[in-house]
Parts: sequence; structure tokens; C-alpha cells
Amino acid sequence: MNTRDLDEYWRTVVNTIQDGVMIVDTKGRIVSVNSALSDITGYAREELAGASCTIINCTSCELARDNQERHWCAMFQKGELRCQRCAVTRKDGRVVHVVKNASVLKDAAGTVIGAVETMTDVSELMEKQTQIEIYRRELRAQDAYHGLLGRSPAMFQAYDMIGNAARSDGPVIIYGESGTGKELAARAVHEASSRAGRPFIKVNCAALSESLLESELFGHVKGAYTGAHSSRAGRFEAAGDGDIFLDEIGDMPLTTQVKLLRVIEERVVERVGDQQPIPVAARLISATNRDLTDLVARGAFRRDFYYRVNVIPVRMPSLRERKEDIPLLAEAFFRRIKLKYGDKNIQGISRETMAALAQYSWPGNVRELKSAFEYAFIACRGEVLEPRDLPHDITGAPSASPAPWPMADDIREIKKQRLIQALQAAGGNQSEAAKALGISRTTIWSQLKRFGLKA
Repeated sequence: MNTRDLDEYWRTVVNTIQDGVMIVDTKGRIVSVNSALSDITGYAREELAGASCTIINCTSCELARDNQERHWCAMFQKGELRCQRCAVTRKDGRVVHVVKNASVLKDAAGTVIGAVETMTDVSELMEKQTQIEIYRRELRAQDAYHGLLGRSPAMFQAYDMIGNAARSDGPVIIYGESGTGKELAARAVHEASSRAGRPFIKVNCAALSESLLESELFGHVKGAYTGAHSSRAGRFEAAGDGDIFLDEIGDMPLTTQVKLLRVIEERVVERVGDQQPIPVAARLISATNRDLTDLVARGAFRRDFYYRVNVIPVRMPSLRERKEDIPLLAEAFFRRIKLKYGDKNIQGISRETMAALAQYSWPGNVRELKSAFEYAFIACRGEVLEPRDLPHDITGAPSASPAPWPMADDIREIKKQRLIQALQAAGGNQSEAAKALGISRTTIWSQLKRFGLKA
């Protein structure tokens, strides 16, 4: 391959790559640019050739001269630039954000004869980062309370109860149907209290067997049971003087309730396999979607334990009780998921879709609404979310008035079928199914066990 062929080869390569390439001499005059740099700046290649490199008005340009009136750019003194974030001004006046790399060019004798710069257009990335920050500010605005969204009377009542609970050191229990945001409410109690900034430890009481739950809560000593190869502190110790959150406390075994009752009353724990009392200072926050008074009447929940945990009750309303919040929640989920599926050009939610959302009874509450938007974004083929993009159970039989809340057996079957559908859609991947349902992978595991399903 001769020199002319080689030059033509490199010219083709440079004009094919997507990054802008610009070569300048030691006086800062542009010697050559590729097609991508012309596209980024909006100037024709003929307009750039021979012009000063200052024509693109780069915000990172540092001018300097040596004693021979050379080296327009300070980069000549540094020798190179790596991953410099800056902005250039296009011919039409529009600012383009770029990442720039540069290096000096030397001849065979080692004399600097110019420099080469590459520019990568990152405007879309910067725009997305700006959108994220805008959405964050919106979520921190007046419609949000420590991560909880809503401005309905039912939610304002919940905010008041959370605020009252935060000002007390007594045990707090949060009631609410599945998907109403009980964990968010628990975090809100923590963040609004004097314990904010201290540990917030969560334990799911339904996800662990009785022996594992006790070890998780109270810790264990080496040799306490098979597999206990070393001593381990429990979650109460880890919580320090912060908060410990026991989710699904209605599923806690009776024997564990007895031991936890002593912890609440005496403020000490004993590790499994040990009788040495360890003082604890964490406040107890618990949550359940079950009727504890009914469980007490049936002997499935200790009455004395109920009185100890039910000191400061907070109730999270169902979505049916605050339907005026649906447009606000829908817009928030739309924006969040739009960022996740940035490659889809979906611009908004149709009026008919909002009407369908308002008519549905939402047995899965806010968690189900979020999952519905995840599904809709995948199903949507247009620029607006239409009713046909929603899950069929939302649009299949809409009702003008809220449907009655299903009985316990119906709720169990709904949860079971949703779990099966999510796992089928995820190809058996439990982590993906958990994301689609808006729950943790541990909850997926516990539900599989509860419903007698094989992974």
C-alpha cells in the first residue's frame, strides 16, 4: 500500500467514526475536520478549514502563548487532555455538550507541529441528567412527604399520624393493605424523627423460618445450631439507637412473639445459644396487612404482644380511598419509567387512559399502579399511552364505582396469580419478576413458599 492509498484509507476511517475529529496547527488554525465534527458544530468543512479553533467557542479552551508567539491553546503545554467535559457553540448558536480528548502531534524530530482533538456529543446524556434532577425536585415538592406521594385528605391524615408517631419513642405499627406504601411510611417515621441519620434496619418476618428469624433478630453465638460457625450480632444490635422495622409482623411465629415481648419490655436481647443479656435502644416500627384483632381472637397472635406493638397505630389508606391521587401518581410513575425506557418515544398519557385508571378498583394499590405502567411502557407502540396498553384486568371490566374489597381467600388467589404471571413473563427469573411486581426478591421467595409453588 503506497502513501496515497494509506492517506485515503485513514481519511475514510476518520470520516466514518461518530466522534468529531479536528486537527489544528501550532497557531490554532484548523487544518482538517471530519464529517462528524461538521455535524456537531453546524459549520461546513470548508468554513472550518483555515479558521481559528476559537470559532467553536469551547468552554474548556485556555489561551496561552510562548515567547515565540506560538501555542494558542494551553493544551500544547500540557501535552494532552483526557475526558474533558465542556461545551461548544454551534453556528446556529445552540450549545452542544461534548467530552473532549486531545493530544499534541510531533514530527520525526520530536518537534510539536499541531494537535488533534476528538469530541463526543453527550447532549442527550446531559439532557437526561437534567430531567432526572427536575423530577427529583418535583418529587421533593409539596405533593411529596418523605417519599410518599399524595395530596388527598386521606393522605394528609396519614401524614399527620406519621408526624405524631415520629415525635414519640413508643412502638409504632403501620396498618394497610399490600401495596399501600407501609415501608415508605416506616421510613418517613424514621426520617421525621430525632433518630434520622441513625440506622434503619428492616426485617421481613414472613420471609424467614422461625429459627432463622430469631437468629436474624437476636443474633447467635458460635455453635448455637448447625451451620453457626461464628458468633453474629442480630438486627436489634445493628439498629443501635436507630429504628428496627419488622415488616409483616402478623406472620411472626408465636414463640418468637414471646421472645420479642421480653425485648420490648426489658430492652435487652439474648443471642441464640447464649443467656447473656445485651442492652438495646432501637425503637420498634412494625407493619402488617392483616387484621391483628382477628388473629388475636383466633389465637394466632398473642394478646399481650398485640398490646405492646399496637401503641401508636398509623393507617395507610388504600388507593380506592384516595382516587384523586391517581393522576399525580400516574404522572410520577410515567416520568420515572420514561427515564428507564429512554429509547421509547412515549410523550404522555391519554385522557381515556386516565379515565380507565380512575375506574379500576386497584386491589394491589399503588404497587399495582406502578406495575401497570411498567407493563404499559413495554406494550405501547405509539407516542401516547392508550387504554389498550394497560393490563387486561384493568380495562377488561371497568366499573364506575369502586368494586368491593375481595375477601381474604380472593386476595390470596389474586396474589398467587399475579406471582405466576410475573414469573412467566420473566421466564422464571425471580429478580425480574420482583422488579415487575415492585417487591423484593425475598418476598418472591416467601410467596412461592406460602402458595406452595416451585421456583
